[in-house]
Amino acid sequence: MWSPPQTTLVAVSGTLMLGRHGIDPPVVLAPMAGITNVAFRQLCREYGAGLYVCEMITTVALHHRNPKTERLIQFGANEYPRSMQLYGVDPEITAKAVRRVVDEGLADHIDLNFGCSVKKITSKGGGSAIPWKRRLFGAIVRAAVDNAAGLPVTVKMRKGIDDDHLTYIEAGLIAQEAGVAWVALHARTAAQRYSGAADWAAIAALKRALDIPVLGNGDIWEADDALRMVAETGCDGVVVGRGCLGRPWLFADLAAGFAGRPERVLPPLGDVARIMRRHAELLVDWWGAEREAVTDFRKHVAWYLKGFPVGAELRRAMAMSSSLAELDDLLGKLDGDTPFPTDILGQPRGRTNAPAKVVLPYGWLADRDSESVPDDAEHDDSGG
Repeated sequence: MWSPPQTTLVAVSGTLMLGRHGIDPPVVLAPMAGITNVAFRQLCREYGAGLYVCEMITTVALHHRNPKTERLIQFGANEYPRSMQLYGVDPEITAKAVRRVVDEGLADHIDLNFGCSVKKITSKGGGSAIPWKRRLFGAIVRAAVDNAAGLPVTVKMRKGIDDDHLTYIEAGLIAQEAGVAWVALHARTAAQRYSGAADWAAIAALKRALDIPVLGNGDIWEADDALRMVAETGCDGVVVGRGCLGRPWLFADLAAGFAGRPERVLPPLGDVARIMRRHAELLVDWWGAEREAVTDFRKHVAWYLKGFPVGAELRRAMAMSSSLAELDDLLGKLDGDTPFPTDILGQPRGRTNAPAKVVLPYGWLADRDSESVPDDAEHDDSGG
């Protein structure tokens, strides 16, 4: 049976503070569009403690009360602290969105997204494109902090646009000066997208440069990767994204790892089937409509079954199911005694892609000190 390297079994001392909230273990679930809804966050929370962030919310959609966005900003009855990630490119709209969060008590923590690298976001000057415009970046962060009325504000960003346009140290210092509680760094450039290896040395460099906590993100597939990141970089916590896809129990492993305990969850297929059923059930509760919920669940099937010897026909049928009864019937056909495929441990999960040129607004790189925003930048209320 697989077991973690014994050299990693050292408790990591200290609680990561987020305002008055202690985050112990210092683990954050990264926002993932179409994934980190109320149901998935609850499932992950049932396995371990930490901070669980909702899907990315655009400031313009929040300010204008877009119906789709109103659904995405929901939190579970027992979810605390409630963490909301906002994406915006206009300081004034950001201020209005944050004031709504405060006035209506929508969340206990606001994270600002400067890491999204998808074309529809960067082409409008958003996400990972913004830190290059250092004055605009600073204005957005200050607008959030100044209107948060004491709610902690944090920043998530990448190293920069590409290797020739790195911004993470300067952006981290600007965010610190603006009063954020911490900075999280996905140690890739926007041009890398999700390809190659994360540059953990950049996390260490940012940690040396800042006085506030620094969280590391990138290539955390197992709890022991998180412990190694902390040991190698000195970061104060970790952000976990793709590593938990189809594996919500990773948060139990992380809790054990940070406490210095050796146990890791390696569920046989029967247990995985029960977790899949629980996930679908939670989605039904959130959606309030079984067909839509089970349809939403389909995307998770391949992640849950990754590495298990399950035939293509059965996998395909699960990925086309439309009711809990149909899903139950298919889950019942799995061999519950099949052990967890330990050969897939440590491997990437979720989306991987090749590096690509970052699409930016015309002339974006020419002037770092301009605070202007493309005219259509705030008119897309879709996620990234």
